[in-house]
Amino acid sequence: MIAIVDYGMGNLRSVEKGIARSGAPTLVTSDPAQILAAHGVVLPGVGAFGACMDNLARHGLTDTIRRVVDSGRPFLGICLGLQLLFEESEEFGPVAGLGILRGRVVRFAGPALDGLKIPQMGWNRLRVRRAVAELAGLGDDPFVYFVHSYYAVPDDPGLVVASADYGVEFAAAISWRNVFACQFHPEKSQAVGLRILENFVGRVRAAA
Repeated sequence: MIAIVDYGMGNLRSVEKGIARSGAPTLVTSDPAQILAAHGVVLPGVGAFGACMDNLARHGLTDTIRRVVDSGRPFLGICLGLQLLFEESEEFGPVAGLGILRGRVVRFAGPALDGLKIPQMGWNRLRVRRAVAELAGLGDDPFVYFVHSYYAVPDDPGLVVASADYGVEFAAAISWRNVFACQFHPEKSQAVGLRILENFVGRVRAAA
């Protein structure tokens, strides 16, 4: 069973359908006990960083997420679900995040962005920098779908397993212990995204 964390925000049904296509049973839930009992956990996210943190706290889920990560079970963060793992975001802030990973979330800015629309919304090439299970079998020139104005800057650049370029090169996916998280939306990224979700499901099955 893979639990998809429901804290009142996020692209839950699309994520649920994407994982279901990979053949895994899913449960969309805000119940900490059900999340802690799942074999794998997905943290999706759409919206403002601070509002998401408020909703996680309101549902009693901030400590739950930390406990899941500490447990060693496979964990997938999607879009804002990646950003929330870090210490803080400058979006309407600074606003404190979950603090599971060291680093901060910043807005696209600077002269290199001249002429580029913010948010980045659409397809962009994924540059795989380090082999991890979730990124296996994506082909030679994978493209994935992004919708975001902010991106994470880890203190440890070794966490970044894939990057993309939008005026600046930024972290498109990170991996740490049992955590894989992506700034893009695999559930909207067609065959490449489905492969990533299938790879995550494979990790969950292997760890169960």
